[in-house]
Amino acid sequence: MKFIGILIGAVASILVAAQPATAEDMTLWRIGTGGVGATYFPIGGLIANGISSPPGALACGKGGTCGVKNLVAIAVSTNASVANMNAVHSGQLEAGLVGAQIVSDGFDGVGKFAGKPRDKVRAIATLYREDLHLVLTDGLKLNGITDLNGLRVGVGVPGSGTQLNAKLILEHFGITASLHDSSLGQSAMELADGKIDAFFYAGGWPFAALIQLGAGKGFDMYSLTQDEIQEIQQFRPVYISSTIPTRAYENIHYEVSTVASTAHLVTSVDQPEELIYLITKALWSDQTRSLLDNGHQKGKQVRLETALDGLQIPLHSGAQRFYEEAGIIR
Repeated sequence: MKFIGILIGAVASILVAAQPATAEDMTLWRIGTGGVGATYFPIGGLIANGISSPPGALACGKGGTCGVKNLVAIAVSTNASVANMNAVHSGQLEAGLVGAQIVSDGFDGVGKFAGKPRDKVRAIATLYREDLHLVLTDGLKLNGITDLNGLRVGVGVPGSGTQLNAKLILEHFGITASLHDSSLGQSAMELADGKIDAFFYAGGWPFAALIQLGAGKGFDMYSLTQDEIQEIQQFRPVYISSTIPTRAYENIHYEVSTVASTAHLVTSVDQPEELIYLITKALWSDQTRSLLDNGHQKGKQVRLETALDGLQIPLHSGAQRFYEEAGIIR
């Protein structure tokens, strides 16, 4: 499995400013995210910045980072949920952002994970709601989702929750389309170039790739009907009815009815309890709160009061200890 490690700006600048230290002093903590143009990557980067405190960095009370002492967390660009679930279970990554359905299927060993449960994975927190986007060529109108029949449709990259769920939706509605495996950025470019007619992508809006597409060639979005939403909920119960609001993207002047699940930060049961306790504490610190509020629109939805909403698997013992002390678990 190929990963591209990206050291996000604030962590990089902290390292530059830090005093020399031996490798033994530092704990590297890799967080699997998604494509660079999607939402997991910037949110993962903000979390990495918030929980890091490299060797030699100034103390929290003296203007430095308020993360975990000697921890250097980095956001790693991956193929998203399925890839992250596999990598955390196998120990290739210390943590990852994963959609709720993939968390549930992986832990239970069903669906794409049939016979291969990823039961070493544990939850740290629910982060935010993920909305399913069905993006259309500008001007293309569908009377129903079955109008995708015969069209060229992007379904995300192999190993992503988007692809898993997009294919299930197409299969459920009996849709035969020319499927394209492509990332969010690739799908946006292919739509602009007329190589595909539509594409699915699930995540926390707004996506940078869609903002750029809207400022250029433009695009439309499909609103699921209430009957379609109910059908999807019947075979994917983790989904809830949701709305992408008007002007979530500057060129979209209407509300988009869709379905959504939740995104989770997960780790391995093999990670030390004390480390995960300190990481969870740093995740919900005032400093990380400021980074999330100012760093990305979706970051504002990452809230302590919803940190346990929709959890599909057990908490890591270190995270549970934090939530018990904070009075979130009674």
